Amino acid sequence: MSAREQQRREQKRVAIPEDIEASELDPAIRHQLSSLSKQTADTVARHLVVAGQLIDTDPATALLHATAARASGGRIGVVREAVGLAAYFAGEWSTALTELRSFRRMTGSVEHFPEEADCERALGRPERAIKMLKAPEAAQLDADGRIELLMVAAGARRDLDDVPAALAMLLTEAKRARPSRPSTPRLWYAYADTLLAAGREEEARRWFALAAEADKDGETDAAERLLVLDGIEIEEGEDIDEAAGDDVE
Repeated sequence: MSAREQQRREQKRVAIPEDIEASELDPAIRHQLSSLSKQTADTVARHLVVAGQLIDTDPATALLHATAARASGGRIGVVREAVGLAAYFAGEWSTALTELRSFRRMTGSVEHFPEEADCERALGRPERAIKMLKAPEAAQLDADGRIELLMVAAGARRDLDDVPAALAMLLTEAKRARPSRPSTPRLWYAYADTLLAAGREEEARRWFALAAEADKDGETDAAERLLVLDGIEIEEGEDIDEAAGDDVE
């Protein structure tokens, strides 16, 4: 038995909780597993269900299950996507980049191109992340995807100690963004944080406030950053509204 076969066999041994059913997986995703035998498809589906449940709270374990799914279904794009995203959330940048590239090549989808760029940045290659902003795949992204890629590229400019360039990249989109757009809270947060890095604290405070107001799902810590700028310290476990009192905008 080769080393690769041994590794694949070990990956398959990841235990799946008994209460997890293949039917819990999105039907559209289950359909993509139809080229596998029923038993194998069910096992892969169950691993994907667990990976999806844990990716936000325990990405390392989510990655174990996604990798187990890949051991049996590695030729299926959605499986490679699951591995890539779990690795991304777990901070396994090289694995994430490899798997997300595989997903893009297998399916033609560019939806995770911003995450690919972010992996390049995390791997210490900011120049590559910036270059991806002008890649053909970037032009295929939807509006929110383009914003996500722009934020990655601006962050890469900051990695290169070029804060003015990062601000210039974000300025136009930040000013014309609508609060209802999914990417807007993160865009305004990124712009505020970059303003702060440039020493423009009052402007940063205004954009953190806008980000906090638009961030209905708590994706950023804009509200906390705003309180810190106002000189309000938050104790661990303390509610933000309680810490701010009547000063919350």
